[in-house]
Amino acid sequence: MTTRPPMPSRRTLLRAMAVLPASAVLLGELPGAAFAAAPPSGSATRYTIVPFLNSDDGTVNVYQSDDATDFRLVQASAYTPPSNRIRDASVFKHTDGYYYLTYTTHTWQDVSTTIGFARSSDRVNWTFLYDYTVPIANLSRAWAPEWFVDSDGSVNVIVSCSLTSDEWIFTPYRLRATNSALTAWSSPVALSGIGANHIDTFIVRIGSTYHAFTKNETTKYIEYATASSLTGPYTISRTGDWAGWGSYREGPALVQLDNGAWRLFFDGYGDGNYYYSDSYDTFATWSAPTALPAISGTARHFTVVKETVSGGPTLAKNVTRSFQSANYTTRYWQNQSALLNLPVVTGSSTSAEKTAATFTVVAGLADAGGYSFRDSAGNYLRHWDFRARFDANDGTSTFAKDATFIARAGTTTGSLRFESYNYPGYYLRHYNYQLRVERSDGTAQFRQDSSFTPVTAWA
Repeated sequence: MTTRPPMPSRRTLLRAMAVLPASAVLLGELPGAAFAAAPPSGSATRYTIVPFLNSDDGTVNVYQSDDATDFRLVQASAYTPPSNRIRDASVFKHTDGYYYLTYTTHTWQDVSTTIGFARSSDRVNWTFLYDYTVPIANLSRAWAPEWFVDSDGSVNVIVSCSLTSDEWIFTPYRLRATNSALTAWSSPVALSGIGANHIDTFIVRIGSTYHAFTKNETTKYIEYATASSLTGPYTISRTGDWAGWGSYREGPALVQLDNGAWRLFFDGYGDGNYYYSDSYDTFATWSAPTALPAISGTARHFTVVKETVSGGPTLAKNVTRSFQSANYTTRYWQNQSALLNLPVVTGSSTSAEKTAATFTVVAGLADAGGYSFRDSAGNYLRHWDFRARFDANDGTSTFAKDATFIARAGTTTGSLRFESYNYPGYYLRHYNYQLRVERSDGTAQFRQDSSFTPVTAWA
């Protein structure tokens, strides 16, 4: 049973947040917050990344996550190109059903006029396609190609290029695929307005506006620009440390979460960490950067494929169940004087002990796609100061959010993990035989401690 220091109280955590901008959103109770969102019944959200490694730029690993935070290794050294290197790998899923990589083919010291391409049917087994020479006169380096699929379905690559006249001054260019096989490309077009000395330009389109996040190679800050056309002209409106991410940051990559928030991942190469930061107001403000658990320091420069896949975790509602620890199988959730603990429950336990370990599963009070849990007295499992406890429903929206959990897949067959609705990335987990709500640290131990199997009710 894992032993850890107690988590800070809600008051302590909120007090610590006072140093952040008032509009920064970290917790569900704060105004304008987004919440964990349940995927459609019987399905799951899957986020895939294919980063190269801090220790090896000759290969890439494949990781996946169901919450965009807790990434787990799917395949080590999943793809090694037949020659050259693989850096800054960008991945997307094409309409032909295949996943495609494009990547930098050489180390930063080398002249590199090509970008590489590979393809996979399953995200795990990759086939080299070709190295493409970017047709720019006097090209010195073609780096950090990033996929961008426009609203008309056209497939583009945004690539950072420098000339022999100044090999360290990069400008972003657009290449557009001219066939569905992604083997032929239009002539490169420089993105107007972003200008020289910018690299790692990542673009998303929302409505009629193109939003670009790009690294200024002089200041080492990630800047923000917008345009009404993919090739510009862009207007850079945010410079310096405008989002609070700090300097010596690169490789920005965006994905929209189930809850509607936008998450930016970026490489903190200056300190060796990999970070994410969330925006709930379409890029105006951002949460404090947080190091990705488990893979920070291992993974480098990646983009994300988000998919809805079948076979997600399911749990029947309006039924009674007991919840067994996946890694301590003699222990079960039990209501002990309003607090949720994890004692041993057996056939010889008293009737009262069995009743206290039996709960009715109902639709989430704040989101019917999630789950709430009610005890025999009609009280609901909710978190308070990061402890799991049972209280009477007071009818407030805060209570409903505190008492709602989103089911994610657990570590063993049939087991589930329960993510807090209003503290995305926090899960019910046990330590010291107590049930708490704690931020995932991405370790196998945490996943085991936060996995519970719904079984036939004791009472």
